[in-house]
Amino acid sequence: MRNILLLVADDLGRMTGCYGEPAIATPNIDRLAAEGTRFDMAFTSTASCSASRSVIYTGLHTHETGQYGLHHDHHHFMTFEHVETAPALFNRAGYLTGIIGKVHVGPSGIYPWAVREESGTRDVAWMRDRAAAFFDKARDEATPFFLTLGFIDPHRDTTRSGFGNEFAHEEVEDRVFEPEDVSVPPFLSDLPEVRMELAEYYRSVYRLDQGVGLVLEALERAGLAGDTLVCFLSDNGAPFLNSKTTLYDAGVHLPLIIRKPGGGAGVANPNLVSFTDILPTFLDWAGADALSDARKGRSLLPILEEDTLLPDWQRVFGSHTFHEITNYWPTRFLRTPRHKYHRNVAWQLDFPFSGDLYGSLSWEGIRNAEPVRIGERPLKSYIRRPPEELYDLEADPREVTNLAADPQHQELLADMRAAMEEWQKATGDPWLYRDGVSLRAVQLHIDAGLAIPDRFDFDPDKPGNRA
Repeated sequence: MRNILLLVADDLGRMTGCYGEPAIATPNIDRLAAEGTRFDMAFTSTASCSASRSVIYTGLHTHETGQYGLHHDHHHFMTFEHVETAPALFNRAGYLTGIIGKVHVGPSGIYPWAVREESGTRDVAWMRDRAAAFFDKARDEATPFFLTLGFIDPHRDTTRSGFGNEFAHEEVEDRVFEPEDVSVPPFLSDLPEVRMELAEYYRSVYRLDQGVGLVLEALERAGLAGDTLVCFLSDNGAPFLNSKTTLYDAGVHLPLIIRKPGGGAGVANPNLVSFTDILPTFLDWAGADALSDARKGRSLLPILEEDTLLPDWQRVFGSHTFHEITNYWPTRFLRTPRHKYHRNVAWQLDFPFSGDLYGSLSWEGIRNAEPVRIGERPLKSYIRRPPEELYDLEADPREVTNLAADPQHQELLADMRAAMEEWQKATGDPWLYRDGVSLRAVQLHIDAGLAIPDRFDFDPDKPGNRA
């Protein structure tokens, strides 16, 4: 049997001990990292819940799948019907497929988990119980399984500063953190409101960590740990400004831990990997990679125990278009070990706030401080961004000093821009723009002789397209 257990945290970012967060308590996640491989340079494609999950389950970027933003409620973004998803592929491979907890992608017919126990609960003991029942079913039927646990923690709740910490269960410890004891990450400002929210966030993270431990114990008790590839990750960055919904590293540079039976322990892997690589990895582990060749991601199994940076694993791409339906802000990124390039398609628009972050007390504290900064970033440069951003992450890890207009970086800018556009063409990106129009939308007219000026945006002062 070659089973797969996928553990998905909601809005965790890299806020764990094994990823260097000093004040937080995550002993179970840290232990999993010590038993397997911790990827230090793993990136999601987009820092938005539904969209990122669709990348995990399809191995494709959101502009390829149609899952442009949040699935639920009036947002109503859906994956295209022709897209092959993990549950469909593993059903075809003879696996017992299942998901417990948060689902947040759709439609259900495109994501046909055989066992679907969708819930918004923060009761991690219940998650453990339902996982244990699933393990028993797979063992009794002598069937390989692919199970996803979608934890709700540490997502915000519906209050202005809460993280579901009113929840209580006799098996789950509620560890209270004091605001003065938290570690304020550099992408945030050190303010009382921020510290208060981080203290509540830590409680939610601690509950998530206990859930991870409970599920792994259930897997061990079922006698299946020796046959199961375990993967732990977060869908996007922490639910604070400058992180979630942005393509800055705080939003997309995420935890990815994989424990392979018989594999190396305590591996710190420095290679740049994408969440588009996760489904190919699972298919490779199952010996089912021949089922689909539609995705451009690569299996991570051949490099799982590497502790040096390989020449062919030094760049990743990302794609964001929406979060909520009202949060239209299409942008793409290219990340290398040292540099980051952002192409902001609709840069004339103000960068939008998601509803939960706009309503948060941390934002209220930030907007009323003097001067108004989000971490090291001036508020104006957060809200109003240029068409291109280029950062040297060795000198500027917070992506604050934009080098796109720097004469000394024009060759690098041109190289990264060209690589980005090559990738956009290869992935059929509708948001590859010239003269303010999608090239994909007018390709038939281009084929018929339409001339497109070589510029990103339409210029109403110089509208002509004839030389």
